[in-house]
Amino acid sequence: MKTREFEELKKKDIDELTKLVDEKRTEILNLRFSLATGALEDPSRLGNAKRDLARVLTLVGQKRSAAAPASAATTEATA
Repeated sequence: MKTREFEELKKKDIDELTKLVDEKRTEILNLRFSLATGALEDPSRLGNAKRDLARVLTLVGQKRSAAAPASAATTEATA
């Protein structure tokens, strides 16, 4: 994943990122099957896909933790 692509991911909301997580997990599953059957020509693609998934999961966690204090503050203010 290039820096430009990562910067574009930062602009996406949590819903879009969770869809991307599902896509990356499916891609990793398919790559694992291809590797096991010997059909995968470039095994580094599996490692790259895993790293991309980790990057997206990190962004999801960051966005959720950033949203959690904001929602907790509004809950305390209304109580």
